[in-house]
Amino acid sequence: MRIGLISQWYPPEGVFIPGNLAQRLAERGHEVRVLTTFPSYPYGRVFPGWRQRWRHRETDGAVAVRRVPAYPSHDTSALRRGLSHLSFGVTSAAAGVRWLSGVDVTYVYHPPPTSIAAAALARVVRRTPVVLHVQDLWPESVVQSGMTPTGRGGRALERILGGLMRRTYRSADSIVAISPTMAERVVARGADPAKVRVVWNWTDDVLFRPVPATDEARAVLGHRGRCTVMFAGNLGLLQGLETAIRAAAAVRDRMDLVLVGSGADEDRARRLAAELGAENVRFVGRRPADEMADLYAAAQWQLLCLRDVPALRAAVPSKLQAALACGAPVIASVAGDTAALVRSTDVGLTCPPEDWRALAERFTEAAALPAAVRQEMGRRARQVYQERMSLRVGVDQFEDILTKAAAQRGRA
Repeated sequence: MRIGLISQWYPPEGVFIPGNLAQRLAERGHEVRVLTTFPSYPYGRVFPGWRQRWRHRETDGAVAVRRVPAYPSHDTSALRRGLSHLSFGVTSAAAGVRWLSGVDVTYVYHPPPTSIAAAALARVVRRTPVVLHVQDLWPESVVQSGMTPTGRGGRALERILGGLMRRTYRSADSIVAISPTMAERVVARGADPAKVRVVWNWTDDVLFRPVPATDEARAVLGHRGRCTVMFAGNLGLLQGLETAIRAAAAVRDRMDLVLVGSGADEDRARRLAAELGAENVRFVGRRPADEMADLYAAAQWQLLCLRDVPALRAAVPSKLQAALACGAPVIASVAGDTAALVRSTDVGLTCPPEDWRALAERFTEAAALPAAVRQEMGRRARQVYQERMSLRVGVDQFEDILTKAAAQRGRA
């Protein structure tokens, strides 16, 4: 097939799903053309060594990549975030007229919803089928993030985004959701149930894998010879970091909480840890991707933590797949499909979100659990990942979905 792939996020950014999919499809003999912008995530500024310009083309192995300018932003300003998404929608639609000419099917990585602009135009002009990969529910996640205005303005924004998503779901030829609950929500918002499939996200199988623990990685985490729980990833507004820090502070004599990463909520989280005198809470900042497997191995547990908002009950944080791929047991302070998966597969401990007392109990339980029991959880975690979530399994499913969508166009 000739496949168009549209995503505002693409390597060298850390959003690896579109890049992995493009590379693996190309390795299977498909022609893949990517339409994206210049790398700026998660810093909100264009990466050093890159300069935005209109006629930028590159090759990523066998994949052809066209980058278009867009306003870079990833801070807490809803206005600047909105401008970033809108600008990519406009420039990608303008470039996509020629760049996507002749493709058999277009894959769109969502969010943001404006990413579908170029695919929607190609569908109208050339009847090119669209496969929408839904990673996040809009407008729920936006409204509940705390970045949007309240009152009449907030309600108006929710109506506008809700209407946009209903039209988007109805127009897509196929929709892929990352969890069963998300699939149900998409259908409730107007999608045809026959067009919706669930494909669990994968992680970077090359970077995230079981490795032996090293003294160097233990030193990075500040290992003190007792139970170490690691939170890795975006320190954002929806992660529920306050819950994790308060829980760790309550059991400071039993465990250490190490936060690896950065994000919009990092400064507030650091202040809270200082106010509570939580010396067992440490921030080590962002680390290179090729160090992460070593850090996973150096910690006894990985923490999944999200706020208790309806949209997140359908979300599956990417750190779950990373932990499972590394064979690491998890402590999940979450609700919905993520908690259900952890419980049903027995790969960790769970508690309700935004309940720091319950999370403190899980921290205490984790610290007391025998090493053999924890290691067996880790073995199951790796098995669950390989059987349900690996890159190979995901690409197999997407190849089937894209092939069927392209065949529909041929029949038409």
